[in-house]
Amino acid sequence: MSANIRYKGTRTQVVAAGALAGLISRFCIAPLDVLKIRLQLQYHSLCDPLNGPQHSLRKPAGVLQVARDIWRHEGITGFWKGNIPAEGLYLSYGAAQFLAYRSMNQALYALEQNNSGSVKLPGTAKSFIAGAAAGTAATTVTYPLDLLRTRFAAQGTEKVYAGLLASLRDITRHEGPAGFFRGLSAGVGQIVPYMGLFFACYEALKPGMATIQLPFSSGDALAGIMASVFSKSAVFPLDTVRKRLQVQGPNRARYVGGAKMPEYQRGVAGTLGMIVRREGWRGLYRGLAVSLIKAAPASAVTMWSYERALHLLQGLSDD
Repeated sequence: MSANIRYKGTRTQVVAAGALAGLISRFCIAPLDVLKIRLQLQYHSLCDPLNGPQHSLRKPAGVLQVARDIWRHEGITGFWKGNIPAEGLYLSYGAAQFLAYRSMNQALYALEQNNSGSVKLPGTAKSFIAGAAAGTAATTVTYPLDLLRTRFAAQGTEKVYAGLLASLRDITRHEGPAGFFRGLSAGVGQIVPYMGLFFACYEALKPGMATIQLPFSSGDALAGIMASVFSKSAVFPLDTVRKRLQVQGPNRARYVGGAKMPEYQRGVAGTLGMIVRREGWRGLYRGLAVSLIKAAPASAVTMWSYERALHLLQGLSDD
């Protein structure tokens, strides 16, 4: 387990280990993901537009209130809404992410070798570049599943879509192929710095934590937690913008919180500005606490599962 993850494993092993890590991680953090999305989609104007700034609208619901509402009105299965497209998302995203990360690192290594050492990038820089490229590729390829995950998680007691196939038909008919990529620019704008920072921090922290042994965990998991919390906090406003844009469209008012939410038609920058003007800076960070709580176990489980699955696959291939 001491070898650096950027060079370990064959392509098949990397894809399989990444996919398995994504599946396990998604199932474990699904309830937190639903809570985060519901919080991000809460619209809270700083003032009542009819009565002026002194008449503030009701404060947005907190985490516990949202959780109680889901339990009361939707049952325990409400915490796993959107899990089918989400499992597909995490499976394909995990595979694409680790494959692209490995491939980019190999390309950077080949570039250094072909230039006889004249081009030499620090390890942290290579991790950042490879992580950003991996995140961009994986986000773009899997984005329709991400959009479906958000829309199903945003459904309350009212069903917007009867099922997965119905959602595909409805979006294609009323929004066209572009409907599956609403908010993609925010997703890519978020994932490039996030994945770059995540892998750079993970590779930098992992050697020093390799010998740490914790109950039910290890240095790999701890490094993954710290890297994820730092990078997630840095790019969270773009994640909120992405979620708001993903539920735009003809059914916007039917999602939880969508009836009050305005239409965002000016892209990422315009949406950021509108949220700040109408909801304040706090509007961009609604759900951050849940996101950080989610990020820690998700990244820990992902990296722990990936390392163990890859190690197992390598062991099987050596037999």
